[in-house]
Amino acid sequence: MSFHRGKSLACPYFVPREILNDGSWPHPSRLPLGAGWTGECCATGTRTQPEDSAIREFCNLGYAAGCQHLPEARDWDAVRFIVAGTGSNQITLSFVCELGHAPAEHGRLIFDFVHEKWLAVHADARVQRLAESYLRSYRVRQASPSIEQVITS
Repeated sequence: MSFHRGKSLACPYFVPREILNDGSWPHPSRLPLGAGWTGECCATGTRTQPEDSAIREFCNLGYAAGCQHLPEARDWDAVRFIVAGTGSNQITLSFVCELGHAPAEHGRLIFDFVHEKWLAVHADARVQRLAESYLRSYRVRQASPSIEQVITS
């Protein structure tokens, strides 16, 4: 599997379930959802369990033209997230939904840490679910000590 920054987006039909910490990705924090994930596919309208190879090559990485489940007609090919801002009480995520390697939709989602709820959500449950997974990965990374912290302790 090759990792190309321009293709590192989550598939909009991927339903992440659990963070996959098995050491199989050399730089998991660089993955579209901030970690590798296990999960299901909802491209056919019902949730199905993809093979492990599909989860690694398509679901976690988006632009899955080789995926047999990807619908011909779709709103997006992939979704990208980034932390746009953080504060003590909230975090803002920017997102871009892409179709044909071009932005088709973009915006911001806001999560309130104090009340543990989203203040601004995406109207599409698929994108919102991916944002929640991205935020979960982010929070796990923030809670875990970095290698530098471990070495200097």
